[in-house]
Parts: sequence; C-alpha cells; structure tokens
Amino acid sequence: MRRSEAFQGVRMVRFRSVLRRYESDEINQVGAAEMLGVSERTFRRWCRRFDGEGDAGLLDRRLGRASPKRMPPDDEAEIERLYRTRYQGFTAVHFHEHLTRDHLHRWSYTRVKRLLQEKGLLEKAPKRGVHRRKRPRRPLAGMMLHQDGSRHAWLAGQAAPDLIVTMDDATSEIYSAFLTEEEGTDSTFRGLLEVFGRHGLPLSLYTDRGSHYFHTPEAGGKVDRDNPTQVGRALAQLGIEHIAAYSPEARGRSERMFRTLQDRLPKELSLAGIATVPAANAWLRDTYVPSHNARFAAKAEQEGSAFVAAAGLDLAEVLCAQEERTVGNDNCVSFAGRKLQVPESPLRPHFVKAAVKVHRYPDGRLAIFHGRRCLGRYACDGTPDAGAATPQPAAPQPAATVASRAGAVKDASRRAGAVASPSLTAPARDAKGRGRSAPGNGPASPTRKCPPGTPLPRQTEGQRADT
Repeated sequence: MRRSEAFQGVRMVRFRSVLRRYESDEINQVGAAEMLGVSERTFRRWCRRFDGEGDAGLLDRRLGRASPKRMPPDDEAEIERLYRTRYQGFTAVHFHEHLTRDHLHRWSYTRVKRLLQEKGLLEKAPKRGVHRRKRPRRPLAGMMLHQDGSRHAWLAGQAAPDLIVTMDDATSEIYSAFLTEEEGTDSTFRGLLEVFGRHGLPLSLYTDRGSHYFHTPEAGGKVDRDNPTQVGRALAQLGIEHIAAYSPEARGRSERMFRTLQDRLPKELSLAGIATVPAANAWLRDTYVPSHNARFAAKAEQEGSAFVAAAGLDLAEVLCAQEERTVGNDNCVSFAGRKLQVPESPLRPHFVKAAVKVHRYPDGRLAIFHGRRCLGRYACDGTPDAGAATPQPAAPQPAATVASRAGAVKDASRRAGAVASPSLTAPARDAKGRGRSAPGNGPASPTRKCPPGTPLPRQTEGQRADT
C-alpha cells in the first residue's frame, strides 16, 4: 500500500471520530477543524460529501490519476535507451549533466535518478554512517596544496597508469593533472614545476608518506625530518612547509576528489575517443581540467592569494634531483651507469677530483654544476645535449700589472685580516716552483726571495749558456 493511500485511511477514521463529537455538541466547527488540521470551510465540505456519498465522499480524488507533471512515456524510453547504450555505468549526477547539456532534456536530476532506479539501472545509495566533522578549508588560495597519485584504469585497453593531481585546499581547484607510468620523484617535480611556475610558491604542501616524499624508518611510524628526500630538500630550499598525512581520512578532501575523477574521467576519455597517454594529457590540460574546475571548484573564504611570486628564481634547477659526484681522472662523471664528459671550460684546464653536482630533471635530461656554474648539459642517454645553451665563460677582466695586483691583495689582506685564497691551478704551479728553488739546486735565481739590499751573485758564461 502506498503512503498516500494509508494516510487516506487514517484521515477517514479520524474524521468519523471528530464528526461524532461534533454532532453530539461536544465541540464546535472551529474545534473540529483544529483537531483535523484543516480549515472550517474544508470541514464543512467534508461533512456535506460524507452525508451525500458516505465513505466514498471522503476519498482523495487525486488518487489513481496521472500527474500533469508526469514524464511522458516517450521521454522515459529515450532516457532509458541513452543510459543503456551510451552512458552505461555513469552516476546519476554525471548522466544528468550530459542529458541536459548534450540532449537538451529538461527533466530534473531527482526525476531522472528515480526513473533509473525504478528501471533497475541504478542502485539506491546505502545509508550514510556516523557524521564525521571535516577539517575546515584554508581561508586563502595558496595556503595549502594537496598532491597525490592514483593508479586506475584511466584508458581502456592499456596498463593502468598513475594520475598525478595537485589541487588547492581552499577551493578544490585542480592546478595540475597528468598521466604518467609511475608515481615518484620525477612526477612530483613535474607537477610542482607546473604549479609553481604558473601561480607562484605556496605556504605548504600536504602529501602522504610515500617513499619519494619522506623517509619513514618504521612502517606506519613517524617520518624522519632529519633525512629529507629529494622532494623534501627542494621544498626546504624554497621555504615551503611539507606536511605529512598519517591516514587516508586526513587527506579526505583529496580522496573525495580522486573518487570523483575515477568515476568520471575514464568515461569522458572514452567518449572523446582518446586512447594514448600523450593525447590524454593534452586533453586533460586543455579541456577536462577547466570544465572540472568550473563544475566543482568552491569559492575561497577570503579574497586574495597566499602564493608568492618566484621572480628571479630558476625553479627548474631547484625542482630536480641533485646528487654529488667527484670528477674522475678521465675528466668524466659517472652517473647511473653513464659517463658524462665534462666539456672544455675557461675556468680551468680540467676538473679532475673536483666535487660537482649532477642535476637530473623530470624529463630525464642531465646537467653538471660546479658551484653555481653549469659545466654542461646532456640528453637522457648521457650524450651532450646539442639543443642546450653552451655554458658561457666569465666576462674578461682588465689586465693588471704585477705591482698593482700585489698592492691590491696586500691592502685587502690588511683590511680583512685574511689570506687571499689560491687559484684553482695553484697547487700545480707550487710543485713546479719548489722543484726549481729548493736548496742545493744551484745559486739563487732572480725569482727567489732575498732580503732587501742583498746583491744578486754574478753568473759565469757557462751558467748563462745553461740558462
């Protein structure tokens, strides 16, 4: 029995009881109408209909009639056909969006959902559990970013890639989304470089405790802040706080976003006929992410932005893996099974035994740095990168006389109280000089240091000829 029919039976029983009390003058029309919850006019009309027709006069005459707002059978059949043939597996919300946008149907979401449930195409949602209070959003965009990856069958007929997403906590706006073979350090740097280069530096980054984000000595334990990963080193260098999440519930906002993407994105990619990762990434960047943000992004609690401009900072040289190496005797650097030949440099004849840093960029390219100077750039296989800019020598300095250079060094040493640092090639020259001026190697040459006023010894003809 439907609810309206059951309610009608209760209403008839209550009316008979009130009518008996009214006929016995226990109550008047005003009291009877109040007890039934209707107006005096409605009570009088019910009395007339009961006297003329009996119980049949009290029946609700709307029962059994088709509602004037009922969906026509043709529309019901069309909606059912579309869902079965084209949108199989879509949620009610996702299907209703396509129905109103692409097929110009005017029916409400609730009516469409009820129809799909009546036809057995959708299951009713289970009852929700105990209410859990969500963490409030950050008031300003850029105060906290979320980054995470999800492995899922995003593209039909292919091995499941990882989707890396970077989003804002204040607005749930997706700043970066792309598919990659596997989540790791390179994918993290790629996403951060896209966001930081476009929006600036945020105040904090909220991630899980993946091995590329944190070192965790004990499984499920606290992260080791004193032993940062490449990502931790780069964030510390940029002054960005790195926050670790200790449960999936802590990253609820990110988890809910991925649940939406796992439901919608594979279907949208299939509708668009996209089957390769490069095409999917271009479509994500140009088409899906803008429409997703327009549909799901929320307005920040406060106006403005907490992003800080990264002007004058080469983000590509910070957001990359950096490892120290020592140049070998062959003037090459060994890195990941590859030999990187250090090219000629105006700084010094060679860099044998010099400590350098190898930068590995997210796209696999490499570079060698000595201090802040780039010595060379290389392709993924270790060959010199012909397309990269050749390291430029330092600007030439004006020549100085021996007297002026010595005076400048002496004055600088006197003012700073320090000894001038030797040049990069000083050790080789010292060893050669000691061989010429050591005691027992003959008379002092004009380059040896002698007390002021000491005359230099005369050289014989034979000595001058030897010289």
